Amino acid sequence: MAQSDRPASLPSRIAPAIPAVLLTALLAACAGTGPTASTPPSEPAAATREAATVAAFFDEFTDEWMRRNPSSAGASRYFKGDVQDALDRQITPRTDAYERETVALARRGLARLATFDRAAMSDTERVSAELMQWQLQMLVDGERYDDTQFPLNQFGGANVNLPNLMTVIHPVGSARDAENYVARLALFDERMAEAVSESRAQAAKGILPPRFILQATIAQMRQFIAPAPGANPLVTTLAEKLGAVKDVDAARRQALVAEATAIVGDGVYPAWREAIAALEQQLPKSTDDAGLWRLPNGAEVYAHRLRQFTSTSLDAEQIHALGLREVARIEAEMDTILRSIGRTDGTVQQRVEKLEADLAYPETDAGRAAIMADIDTMIRDAEKRADALFDIRPKTPVIARPYPEYRWASAAASYTAPPLDGSRPGVYQMPLRKDRLTRFGLRTLVYHETVPGHHFQGALAVENKALPAFRQIRAFGGISAFSEGWALYAERIAKENDWYAGDPEGLLGQLDAELFRARRLVVDTGLHAKRWTRQQAIDYGIPPSEVDRYVVNPGQATSYKIGQLEIIRLRDKARAALGDRFNPREFHNLLLLTGTVPLTLLEKEVDAWIGRQPRATARR
Repeated sequence: MAQSDRPASLPSRIAPAIPAVLLTALLAACAGTGPTASTPPSEPAAATREAATVAAFFDEFTDEWMRRNPSSAGASRYFKGDVQDALDRQITPRTDAYERETVALARRGLARLATFDRAAMSDTERVSAELMQWQLQMLVDGERYDDTQFPLNQFGGANVNLPNLMTVIHPVGSARDAENYVARLALFDERMAEAVSESRAQAAKGILPPRFILQATIAQMRQFIAPAPGANPLVTTLAEKLGAVKDVDAARRQALVAEATAIVGDGVYPAWREAIAALEQQLPKSTDDAGLWRLPNGAEVYAHRLRQFTSTSLDAEQIHALGLREVARIEAEMDTILRSIGRTDGTVQQRVEKLEADLAYPETDAGRAAIMADIDTMIRDAEKRADALFDIRPKTPVIARPYPEYRWASAAASYTAPPLDGSRPGVYQMPLRKDRLTRFGLRTLVYHETVPGHHFQGALAVENKALPAFRQIRAFGGISAFSEGWALYAERIAKENDWYAGDPEGLLGQLDAELFRARRLVVDTGLHAKRWTRQQAIDYGIPPSEVDRYVVNPGQATSYKIGQLEIIRLRDKARAALGDRFNPREFHNLLLLTGTVPLTLLEKEVDAWIGRQPRATARR
């Protein structure tokens, strides 16, 4: 029997009560242009001074935090002038000493935050204080589990993050930007050496990635260094961006590209080869056991990851059961639609796979160009459709671009938010491997990553001057349950508001994306708590590259569906309380302008918002 279409309520939350953010103030603040943090004090330990107000503390502590993290400072364009310029020539370290210093700073921040009187704070300040407390405490609590995060992996290791810093994030709008690019590139060998050292230290303790993760990472790294240095994305990206910089003449451009080419050949490639050798040495000792359960404290580690990524107290058993219920409900709905269009043979998964194949783009350069062109068209169409549901939207545009080819095999579609200074748009990246070259589900993926999904949520937070800077740029980390929950909720409201009218294949794509996230609940908990094998996860309907993603990033895959269900529950709660006075635009304003917060805190905000609304007229 199919499950009810009404989402199940989640268990009670764990965070303390927080008063509501003043929505009118936030709306007014968002009318301005994107903010930039002021240049920080020259002393490196700004947060050690006694800030007179909690707002000053937020600024000073974030300044100190970002000074220590040049990669994040560069991505967000947090500082101005010489300070930002100096940081744009650096890359955040990966050493144990750096991580210990980070946790020590988080502890100091928690201690200082506790000295401020919450009763004397504004609503926005109180929410910000609760958020900072939650985030810093998560960092402190997670210190004991750092050894379970692999510094070299195919999805988010240094081998991926370092190139991404240059090819996606680092600006090249001037000669100085290009010089900074080259200076950063010269640090790659040092940062990769740190990651290799950390990987070897983990291996010495018997903490190894599964064999299939090692193999995938080695294969990806070999592909990265396969081209001649001048054809590597680190060089071709610089050359391409320099072509649009007017203050760099041809001779200077050629010299900068030649310098980058030499660094890649003499420094980057040897560093990658050393990393490959280190991983190859680990292969004979590795196994194909996939989950955290294989570690002595695996259950404890996974419980922490679930708290971190869902921001709830749900445990693995509850999440697994929730996933099974959602899978059954969604498959029943998909079966009905598939039958209505004459697709009756086989399981739901088999019929969907046939539909994906029928709607495939050619696996050619022309086919890849066609899918990227269609994505652009879908973004523009979504922007028009969003008018009915949103009366605020980012000023910053969003663009789509493919990943570099060496990342196609492992990468998932992703979104990178714009920086504070508006110098770069939001960027939606798409892997162009064979299984992603299909129109099936493409509209839904675009809605998730761009409009009204991640771009609306991420870019509006960056532009929201009413928020402290640490909230605009997610300085202390994201809250995956909110950001991914919002993006999955964005997929749902497209369905609810007839964006798929006359397009049953498109509607099936939306349901298939939701089914995929429901299966993630089952598979992530299956891998890490129920001793599932990699093949069991694949057989359940998750592609191999996705299974590998869950193996190296335990718990993150649960955040999507948990967040979506909670946002839907809170919306339905507000609608029931307000009746015909419920306004979806105002509800969306509340969520988007509150910014990224734990689900526990979000419910308090929604409850306070409900309390401020006029009541519906009683029916007779």
